[in-house]
Amino acid sequence: MGSLCITVPDELFAVAESSSFAGTYDLVSLEYSSNEFRFEEPLTYSVQISNTGGALYVGGTVEGDAAVDCVRCLEEARYHLCGEVEGYFLISDSGKELTEEEEDEYEVLPEDHIIDLEPLLRAALVLEMPLSPLCDDDCKGLCPQCGANLNKESCSCEPEESFEPKNPFSVLKTIRFDEE
Repeated sequence: MGSLCITVPDELFAVAESSSFAGTYDLVSLEYSSNEFRFEEPLTYSVQISNTGGALYVGGTVEGDAAVDCVRCLEEARYHLCGEVEGYFLISDSGKELTEEEEDEYEVLPEDHIIDLEPLLRAALVLEMPLSPLCDDDCKGLCPQCGANLNKESCSCEPEESFEPKNPFSVLKTIRFDEE
């Protein structure tokens, strides 16, 4: 496993310089939208750090395969996730004060010049995760009465009568207007 902390080399403090870094990220699971995405293999990442003049831009990709339970039938669903990694770290000058907007918008490069990629990689993955993961777009789910997986078998349960709540505006249908 490669380290997720990158010590910024001295040459990157010159404007327009850049360096590439790649490695693997051992992430067991990541919870998102009450779903637990499990990773059986290490994720791979590739990033480039560039000096934009006053800041370091981190850009790249992270990818891997995730398993998660389908929200309809609870069978395992698999997704290949490929996220865009992005970060921006201001290079602090000892004589320059940051504005409040800059403090809220960007991170400041720590004094030890170490960038931790883990939060950037996690954020990139979360943006690629579906809110409601499905094993298949046509998943029929579970029977609400007996719990049978309707993708694998049909059940003999009677369909529930659809309950429609009383609409308070339904009385408007009875109003008749005189045509003139």
